[in-house]
Amino acid sequence: MSGPKWQATAELFREFQALGRASLLYDAQDSHSGNMALRRTNERGEDEIVITATGSQKGDLEPSQICFLSAQETDYGYYKASSETDIHARILALPGVRASMHAHLKDLILATLDDAPKPSQPPDFVPVDPLARHILGAAIPVDWFAVPSGSPELARVIPERLADHPLTIIFGHGAMAKGRSLREAFFRLCVGNYAGAVVRGMEKLGVDIEAVRRTIAANPARAFAGPPPVYEVEGDDRSDFRDEEEILREFVKAGHRIFESRLSPFHTGSMSVRGVTTMLYAPKASMPRDVGGPLLSVPLAAGPADDAETSLHKAIYAASDFQSVMHCHIPEAEASAYFVYPDEQAPADRIIPIDAEGSFLYLVIPVLPPQVTAAELIRSLHEYKVAVVRGGGVWAVGAQSLSEVLHHPSSVREICFYRMGAVERGLDLRRMEPPKAKRW
Repeated sequence: MSGPKWQATAELFREFQALGRASLLYDAQDSHSGNMALRRTNERGEDEIVITATGSQKGDLEPSQICFLSAQETDYGYYKASSETDIHARILALPGVRASMHAHLKDLILATLDDAPKPSQPPDFVPVDPLARHILGAAIPVDWFAVPSGSPELARVIPERLADHPLTIIFGHGAMAKGRSLREAFFRLCVGNYAGAVVRGMEKLGVDIEAVRRTIAANPARAFAGPPPVYEVEGDDRSDFRDEEEILREFVKAGHRIFESRLSPFHTGSMSVRGVTTMLYAPKASMPRDVGGPLLSVPLAAGPADDAETSLHKAIYAASDFQSVMHCHIPEAEASAYFVYPDEQAPADRIIPIDAEGSFLYLVIPVLPPQVTAAELIRSLHEYKVAVVRGGGVWAVGAQSLSEVLHHPSSVREICFYRMGAVERGLDLRRMEPPKAKRW
């Protein structure tokens, strides 16, 4: 292969570097783990694979750590390329696949560990949250390998799994995802880890996870709210209000905080601000630094082309005087929505803060059923400003800015975190909850 092989274009390098930093911030990698690859046509019209170098720090990539390899033939001379290059090359040869990514998804791996004798074939991982169910499928394959990195068996099995699934799990090691872009592959990895975090949260709360899975399997449509928007690989650079510097900064800051505070996985959730006749809208609210997502100005009036997410934002504004709306997928809140008190049979319809700040801000946080109507959700938002929809995420509203509305999902995560920790320690939540919350 002729020409320069180690010189990344500025745009390509920025994409690798930004997603590498994001994966480290999301705790999907350790300092040197994982790898990213994409297939592209280079400036000379040649098909090539671009992949991170073995042992590179994904959070601090240098241009020399991006390797360019032939997509048609194995180039054994380029020893710097990832030890899993063969696996990536086979994944990138799948129809419609242009990118692949490997990450150490700690929550997902912990949720799929077992102590059964090996070798064995672990069971598929069955997600119980709406994101993974709609985006990754009803079951995610898990495979055990004697050599879980760079082995011939791995190079054979993983591409076979990804031919039929968006993401696959390597037992005790990590996960690999395919995508039409690096961002879509990272999106799927983050959704996978979110799924693991929800299950781990349920374990801490003593939720009967298998019973939840049986309920979902019996009627998936009733177990979850509507599906999230289809992931778009184009348009992330679109900004319809680039000249409105103050509100633009608010959207960018809120997007960074949603991602970095684990309030919603990468490019999930949504947020908006009301205008006179338009709505400023971010359909991929969770946006790491240097990655971003589309920032749209859309008519405030409902339109026939609106997806369910956009429609709900508009419905909230039509029935209220709220000025900002935010929707997040918080793993601690999704798990808490299934919590059953020891003396009860059904999940609680409220989350009661036990920490000082949470109790000061909220008497209770309502938990609504998956099939809640827009009118019922709006009624709860009028009364409480924030609500958890079981199987549907956290919705919050503000009377003024995005900063105001951001405070609600951020507080909900902490409230649920403390409750989960108390149950994990064997403490009695009933004794810790303020007496006035019982009169709600």
